[in-house]
Amino acid sequence: MSIVKLNNRGVRSATTFGSITGLGSMVFIKKLTASSSATLSFVDGTSDVVLDNTYKEYLFIFNNIHPQNDDVIFQFQGNAAGGSGYNETITSTAFNVYQREDDGGTVFGYHAGSDIAQGTGFQPLCEGLGSDNDHSLTGYLHLFNPSSTTFVKHWIAKTQFAHASDRSYGMYTAGYFNTTSAIDEIQFKMASGNIDAGDICLYGIN
Repeated sequence: MSIVKLNNRGVRSATTFGSITGLGSMVFIKKLTASSSATLSFVDGTSDVVLDNTYKEYLFIFNNIHPQNDDVIFQFQGNAAGGSGYNETITSTAFNVYQREDDGGTVFGYHAGSDIAQGTGFQPLCEGLGSDNDHSLTGYLHLFNPSSTTFVKHWIAKTQFAHASDRSYGMYTAGYFNTTSAIDEIQFKMASGNIDAGDICLYGIN
């Protein structure tokens, strides 16, 4: 009897346990560390950044992102190859969930204020990130096949953060860059103020 294994490269079959091969692995590429930084930008071919057809999947991991200003939005955008301005067309959707520290309220639902419908602005990855000394954001952005010149560029993201109003807050966003041009630059920033501290690590997935 054959065992079928599903993974991000399709379907693998094996006749015995232990014979499945070809599973993906994460390859560290670059870490950017914020220090009162206006932006953190990953640009293919710059400062050892790889964001091309070397990998079909890329993963950005956020570690303790702390804002300079209180109650702000952490966000991202991309540039197509040869482009500038970080203003690619995005279509996206967003959901959020939270629990207040005082148990005074909970929410799970669609968040229209963080979606984009064929817009060129920066995509929110959170809302209301707090700037208390112990507040921060963690999570990831998963970008699929950004070097394709045939298909739009899909992405999914999940963040968990301390809200300015003392809530444990999670946001789930997903969407695509609506372009068939390759995306080779990704930039992160706050909607206002700098990224006070924290780091973002970029991985390629085989």
